[in-house]
Amino acid sequence: MSVCTQDNVAWIRVEGRANFNSSIDFKALVNGLTEKGYRRFVLDLTECILMDSTFLGVLAGLGLKFSNARNGDPRQSIELLNPNARIADLLENLGVEHLFKIVSGPELTTNRLTPVEQTPASHDRKEISRTCLEAHEILMQINPGNVPKFKDVADFLAEDLKKME
Repeated sequence: MSVCTQDNVAWIRVEGRANFNSSIDFKALVNGLTEKGYRRFVLDLTECILMDSTFLGVLAGLGLKFSNARNGDPRQSIELLNPNARIADLLENLGVEHLFKIVSGPELTTNRLTPVEQTPASHDRKEISRTCLEAHEILMQINPGNVPKFKDVADFLAEDLKKME
């Protein structure tokens, strides 16, 4: 992941696999930028080949937070730039595409992108399990049709967290 802020917009490029390992850093990045006053996010997914359910759940949670706080303000949004067909299908099938503005266009070309420090080695198993559980609960909350898909995963993660505490 890399990030660039300009004109009150936070541009985040997600490359490769967006998965549970990168979801914690992604959530921290967006929350940190939100605290600094950024309300419009453009995620450049041109080079993102895959998004797992945990990353998608974290993304959906942020999209839900933004849509609840928006109150008609078009400047507050999360835009997904150039998601591939697989990711677009996943967004639709899980019923979360309405949380985002999906756009096509040229990828972000700037030398101002700064790599985001990703520290999966520093995330303990408990933090990863908690993030995974929250992400899957969000997906089930947004779309009840996701309950059969993720209930067993959520139950396993909840049980795993109990054992760690």
